Amino acid sequence: MVGDKLRFRFEKSHDLRLLSHHDLMRCAERMMRRADLPIKMTQGFHPAPRIVFALSLTLGVVGRNEVLELELTEPRDADETLHLLRQHAPAGLIFHSVQVVRMKASAVPRRMVYQIPVPSERIAEVERIANELMASEEVWVDRHHPRPRQVNIRPYLRSICVEPFSRESESSETSESDCNPLNGVATPHARLRQPSDSRLTIDIWVTGTGTARADELLNLLGIADLLDDGHILERAELELHDETPDAPDGPPTGPSITRPLSGQPPAGRPSASGQKHSLSTLPNDEEPSTTATWGLSPNGPVVE
Repeated sequence: MVGDKLRFRFEKSHDLRLLSHHDLMRCAERMMRRADLPIKMTQGFHPAPRIVFALSLTLGVVGRNEVLELELTEPRDADETLHLLRQHAPAGLIFHSVQVVRMKASAVPRRMVYQIPVPSERIAEVERIANELMASEEVWVDRHHPRPRQVNIRPYLRSICVEPFSRESESSETSESDCNPLNGVATPHARLRQPSDSRLTIDIWVTGTGTARADELLNLLGIADLLDDGHILERAELELHDETPDAPDGPPTGPSITRPLSGQPPAGRPSASGQKHSLSTLPNDEEPSTTATWGLSPNGPVVE
């Protein structure tokens, strides 16, 4: 199919998971220039490519089904463009699929799914805490940026569960989860999981006014230390609004529920329990924007 705005599904894994979001944007721009694509540019003193990532990834997190949108100055064959990007993509950046979308369409996230392997001896405790969180009417976490406050993240929790997975499924297409169906493209590429018989699946709603963060939930579940032990957190799915028009459920509406935070914030970036952890995040990912907008920067494209 031919079009002048293309939406790609891609994977960011292996060593490339340690690449920051801004470095990934610069990498994407160079890759598309090498592919000799007629990229549409923004206006102004510092033109930038009209490239949008639906939602930035936290540094160190693997993205299995991420979204990138690209605007072109002239229609191009989508399959041919996908082939060019696969040729010029660095190791760890794998483009799975492409579709032509309307020029006014925006990749607005509505839901994201995280997964991490859980050692067998900790499954019972994780399941107990997960059940308590899902049964609670309120789940408060501390946030200190951009201002000190407490946020009720319970409305953003769709489900939390521990599920088994087999060794054989790691090299074949990913099947749907029993407790958390993952919509989108399933790929046979090798996973960065450590030996384990179970994995934690966290299903989170995303809105324009707020969401829950994976690092907050890992702290609440008492397994944030798994990241320090070398376990890899993955964002297995990123679901968009315009791809699920008839979904039976949906994210909450309205602003996030907050209340004042007493006391002074500790030095550094705290976790949900008030302690620092090793999962780095972007400076502005407290309340991720889900509206695709174009920014200007002398160093490359900026997603607000």
